[in-house]
Amino acid sequence: MYNGLYESSLLDLRILQIYTVFMSRLSFKTFCIELYAERKNKPGNEVHALFEKYGILKMLDEDYEILHGHGFDYVLHDIEKIVETADI
Repeated sequence: MYNGLYESSLLDLRILQIYTVFMSRLSFKTFCIELYAERKNKPGNEVHALFEKYGILKMLDEDYEILHGHGFDYVLHDIEKIVETADI
């Protein structure tokens, strides 16, 4: 019985860790969308579509471990370069 309870607790902890990482990434992407929208004076849904179109959401997710430690000016600069390059 004890073993099952212990394994259940480990599973619960792992689920909590996965949820925390997912929510952190989601919050990071949401914050980047809102910050970019404010900077460019565009609605959030338009920015979300732009980020989706240019693969920025995927980049923010894949490079989360690197990017979330940088300042948002750094991240926004990268995003602006992607959009500028794609629009050429």
